[in-house]
Amino acid sequence: MSIEQIVNDLGKNAKNAARSIAILSNEEKNSALKILSENILKNSEKILDANKKDIDNAKKNSLSSPLINRLTLSATSIEGISKSIEDIIKLPDPVGKVLEKWTQPNGLEFQKIAVPIGVIGVIYESRPNVTVDATCIAMKAGNAVILRGGSDSFYSSNELVKIINNSFLEAKLPNHITQMIPTVDREAVNYLLKMNKFIDIIIPRGGKNLIKKINKESSIPVIKHLDGICHVFVDQDANIEVAKKVLFNSKMRRPEICGATETLLIDGNIKNYASELLEPLLNVNCEIRGDEYIQKLNNNFIGASEEDWSTEYLDKILSVKIVDGVEGAIKHINKYSSGHTEAIITENESTFKKFYKNIDSAIILKNASTQFADGGEFGFGAEIGISTDKLHVRGPVGAAHLTSFKYIVHGNGHERP
Repeated sequence: MSIEQIVNDLGKNAKNAARSIAILSNEEKNSALKILSENILKNSEKILDANKKDIDNAKKNSLSSPLINRLTLSATSIEGISKSIEDIIKLPDPVGKVLEKWTQPNGLEFQKIAVPIGVIGVIYESRPNVTVDATCIAMKAGNAVILRGGSDSFYSSNELVKIINNSFLEAKLPNHITQMIPTVDREAVNYLLKMNKFIDIIIPRGGKNLIKKINKESSIPVIKHLDGICHVFVDQDANIEVAKKVLFNSKMRRPEICGATETLLIDGNIKNYASELLEPLLNVNCEIRGDEYIQKLNNNFIGASEEDWSTEYLDKILSVKIVDGVEGAIKHINKYSSGHTEAIITENESTFKKFYKNIDSAIILKNASTQFADGGEFGFGAEIGISTDKLHVRGPVGAAHLTSFKYIVHGNGHERP
């Protein structure tokens, strides 16, 4: 069977499954998710064995350490995957929720009701946990998914899909709620992007090149999840101790995630605090690439190039710049940011308001780490990603965001004059 036929059959199966899952009760969905959560833990050894194959291949292929970190699963992370499913179970069912209701003067009663989107295609790289997160979030919202994981996580993702499908069958759910394209051949993605007859939304998670390709070639609407060029700006009215803690966590908690800070901006009025702000990062061997002023602070600091300001390092590297107050920070961020997440450290409320009103990013934080850019931290349960788009959904994408709506109108023999 050709790749085109394989992908086409996945689309047909998903469309049929979407019709069946759309009418499931919250209890039926939660019961299936509970079984999956338990089976993830029961099959921990199998998952880790599959993941080891991916890690071994990644090392043979000389993948960078940040990418290997994103790929790696452990007993602790598998427990985290199970817990994220439990968090999704606790969420209210987004399907059937009355979003708005009103009555017109003629007596017609209107309701705007949340409904599933239908079939969601998810294309992602490296992270095997996306396999479970995407499935569970989509299923909670009554959607079927077609997954196309990266070649780096092929064995891990396929093992997880087996567990997902066995769990859903055990719960007596319809077949084909979750399907994975069974090949790493890139031609499969080309066919997937043209299947607007079966797929309603494409959600890509990956680097710039992947997103650009999908956005260019897809005939299906795309919810983009671009790279995270996130900034921390330390204002002249910042509490320096707060700034040090927030900066360290923003960069070093997990340098390889999209919510990690890549650029530090320091108000020129407090540039004498730059060494103090950076000192904790030096203790963990974080590489500093700075402007002319920053370079002079330490012989180990490297000069930042123009490219550095628009680079997502996903590693223990930070670019640092002195800016002319909040106006300078706003100008820099609006030029180089990917529209993901920005943080300001300040005790001045009017400065904060100026910052968030003038920066066009999905998430703005005050005195808090950029690594709070996460669906779980927002109370959405797990997330399918952080959308940098402006239409339909922006920021963390949870179950409630994978719905559309329809209108229901109640009349009593009404005729339009």
